[in-house]
Amino acid sequence: MSVTITASDVNKLRQITGAGMMDCKKALSETGGDFDAAIDYLRKKGQKVSEKRADRETNEGVVVATVSSDSAYGTIFGLGCETDFVAKNEDYVNFAKAISAIAMANKPESKEALLALPFESITIAEKIAEQVGKIGEKIEITDYALITGEHVVAYNHSNGKVGVLVAMNKKGDAIEAVGKDVTMQIAAMAPISIDKNDVPEEVKNREMEIGREQARAEGKPEAILDKIAAGKLEAYYKDATLLNQKFVKDNAKSIRDVLTGVEKDLTVTAFKRVALGA
Repeated sequence: MSVTITASDVNKLRQITGAGMMDCKKALSETGGDFDAAIDYLRKKGQKVSEKRADRETNEGVVVATVSSDSAYGTIFGLGCETDFVAKNEDYVNFAKAISAIAMANKPESKEALLALPFESITIAEKIAEQVGKIGEKIEITDYALITGEHVVAYNHSNGKVGVLVAMNKKGDAIEAVGKDVTMQIAAMAPISIDKNDVPEEVKNREMEIGREQARAEGKPEAILDKIAAGKLEAYYKDATLLNQKFVKDNAKSIRDVLTGVEKDLTVTAFKRVALGA
């Protein structure tokens, strides 16, 4: 026995899911008018759309960095999409903020844990798939981190596509102020680590080899290639590690100088930079 699908039924499902009218009508027809089954049908469609668009670039979107009221922890992630049109849509931005609220309430330690958290009656992963079906673009959490520390500071760039969290080893108003400077430094200069001791060995080895090859190409004797390469590695540290970088607001100072100028032992204990399209 066929089930009559009314315009009111279709509109109700559309209001619940945000899917298109024809998609809602087909979902209800395929599921005999069962709303729960129709919602599952639409979610499955969304997952298929996501799979079809898996090779698409998600260079647009929004990055959200948020800190707890006591500044003890923060979460940061990128919600990537394909087009600027979608990224600037108010509903999309609000969706990202809703995910952020869930992350802040639950403090997941990985992207996989974040995606598994409940969003209304389903998981965040399922909600993203639902949005894919609604919008017709690939949407994904591009990166995620939970940062904890004595005082965590957040920065969200005005374009919405870059965010930073930084953890300091001391608390206070002065720490918050200098922390803001440090987050903007990280946003602008994209350091790979806090200090030179944190640089991965494979990166050090690569930079040493590049230094040797550069010196060899300049005709330097083999006996001094390692010494020259070591000097170049030190220069690399000044460009690529946060505490050794020149402060963008005052090139006469390093970030280490700026921090110890506020408090003697002040330093950065962790940071995370998330950027879309970079």
